[in-house]
Amino acid sequence: MVAPNSLGRYELTAQIARGGMSDVFEARDRLLDRKVAVKILHDRYAETDTFVARFRKEARAVANLSHPNIVSVYDWGEEDGTYFMVMELVTGRSLRDIIQAEGRLLPRRATEIAAEIAKALDAAHRSDVIHRDIKPGNVLLTTDGSVKVTDFGVARARSASEGLTKAGSVIGTATYFSPEQASGDPADERSDIYSLGVVLYEMLVGRPPFRGESAVSVAYQHVTAEVIPPSRLNTDVSLELENVVMRALEKDPDRRYETAADIHHDLLVLLQGRPSPVSQASVPSPGRAGPGQDLPPRPPRADDAYRRMQGRPRQPSQLPFILTAVLLAAGVVLGAYLLLNSLSNDPPPPTTQPVVTIAVPDVTGQSEDEAFIVLQEAGFLVTRTREPSEAPENSVIRTEPAAGTVAEEESPVDMVVSDGPAQLHIPTVVGSTRERAIGQLEGQGFTATVRTARHDTIGVGVVISQNPEGEARAPVGTVVELVISAGPEPIEMPRVIGLSRDRAEGMLEGLGLEVSTTLARNNEVPAGVVAGQEPTPGADVNPGWSVQLVVSEGPQIFVLEELAGQAVADAIVLLGEAGMQVQVIQEPSAGDEVGVVIRTDPPGGTELPVGEMITLYESTGPDLVEVPDLTGATPEEAEAILAELGLVLEVANSRATVDTPELEGRIARQAPGPGEEFERGDTVLVVLGDYSAPVVDAGSDSPESDEE
Repeated sequence: MVAPNSLGRYELTAQIARGGMSDVFEARDRLLDRKVAVKILHDRYAETDTFVARFRKEARAVANLSHPNIVSVYDWGEEDGTYFMVMELVTGRSLRDIIQAEGRLLPRRATEIAAEIAKALDAAHRSDVIHRDIKPGNVLLTTDGSVKVTDFGVARARSASEGLTKAGSVIGTATYFSPEQASGDPADERSDIYSLGVVLYEMLVGRPPFRGESAVSVAYQHVTAEVIPPSRLNTDVSLELENVVMRALEKDPDRRYETAADIHHDLLVLLQGRPSPVSQASVPSPGRAGPGQDLPPRPPRADDAYRRMQGRPRQPSQLPFILTAVLLAAGVVLGAYLLLNSLSNDPPPPTTQPVVTIAVPDVTGQSEDEAFIVLQEAGFLVTRTREPSEAPENSVIRTEPAAGTVAEEESPVDMVVSDGPAQLHIPTVVGSTRERAIGQLEGQGFTATVRTARHDTIGVGVVISQNPEGEARAPVGTVVELVISAGPEPIEMPRVIGLSRDRAEGMLEGLGLEVSTTLARNNEVPAGVVAGQEPTPGADVNPGWSVQLVVSEGPQIFVLEELAGQAVADAIVLLGEAGMQVQVIQEPSAGDEVGVVIRTDPPGGTELPVGEMITLYESTGPDLVEVPDLTGATPEEAEAILAELGLVLEVANSRATVDTPELEGRIARQAPGPGEEFERGDTVLVVLGDYSAPVVDAGSDSPESDEE
């Protein structure tokens, strides 16, 4: 389609995108002096009432929606057979382009985008509009990070009765079909929620849940196959987020989220870090606990245990109480002994040496060896205990009893020595994603630094190595250096359009790319030759990326049915919808009504490529002419006159007697008569005149004879 330079007040400046039904151009609104996007319906659809009605319906459906997450429609119209729609111009990239370029997204970013899409769907559903084609290509991310949903080209109003789609028809994109769409059943709001689940799954995993060689095989999987839980393919996906995804992807619509507002609520709850009551009620995925199942308590992390240990009040030493009890017991024994001695009149035993008491010296901060000598020289029996501390390693933290406490000479004193900062095992994070590794290290009290490096086999964002290594013991706060994979060196996507399928697949697989192929009819590309590729030639790709090839099956074949006897108008619509070119030639026909097909070229039953020309011969009815008056003409003159009118002259063998000599040998009578209508090719019968002079008697002139 060759686009015009302008449409009314809109000046087209550049083409933005090309779609199956329409092209999108950047344009300037001369009246309001602002940039807009103009969508123009392809010429071949502009001539079909059904597509024009759908195009008009999209404009009406979205024009009534006003929401920051929905691309606004400003205007629509038609000029010289060109149908167009004027929309908000969004600067940014589609979600499809971002996933293809960057792979899977961070779970939090994916959750944020999905929440914005859910807001857009909620607004549309509240206006009774169902999108029916939610996919990454219809989600735009602006340069400021906001999300816009676009292309309501297959949307329908829930209460519409325009008859543009029928029960059993399939509209949308197979990769993002809901099971009911794939089965040809009516779609409702929950169908959009399923498609949103597919998009969220693709953002988290890097690919949609189902892939296949054809759209039919993908649609069949939506109906029958089980979804692999996303956490099995991306360990960064939390249980709560996975529950939201799996509930949105329920095959039974009654088990999905009932409204877009419900899934939007759960996604917001996840972003706020709170458990979601809705997602907790979701159906369990394989290997995950479901409703009514008690999840085992999460084991305490090492940093949790350490913090509890650090925060717990230290139990006071029992040594002072033990010493006091011993002294009391000794006093009781001594008192009993003296009492018994006083009762027996025996002389008292010799007196013992008096008890010597001394204060415990303050050795806090001294080295272990120095403090040991000081306490020992003071007369105490010294024991040692070690515990983690911020004090220098091997220095004394305190004594038990505490410094200044009065105790007997040679009584035990426990010297508590610093073992240095608490030593924890550094977790092994090699193989984890960047976000999970940093979270695990910081959660256990370590600090992480990051640098990136290219790697041929380890995916982007995954930890290649760490220093110190995992399981090494180190103080809390130790800096752990992480090396994160930036993926392999990118390669330039080669151009394989025009190559045979085998050669194209061999070239791409040799570069380490994964190739998937779909077949499609193409009137311009021979069968078995690549007609399209995604990513496009010249794009940067990494080994392991998926490349989609479209291979031609050759021209699409159309079998021309027998159209003779049908109305020409109906035949034109039938052939036009099949993509055929049509020309009409009118000719008279005695046996066919006016406006019906007499015959076709080529004839009915012929197989020919779609887009070829078919000639319809239209009946104008019998070819009648007015028979002229041939009286007085010679046979030669009459024959010439009739030949010009397409009639044939036939001269009768008999002759007609005429009264005038001028008609001798000339036409005296004809059938049909002058002025009658006669069909071309028919014969006009004529009779030539035969004149005879009258006979006169010899005596007829005498007076006598007259008198007699």
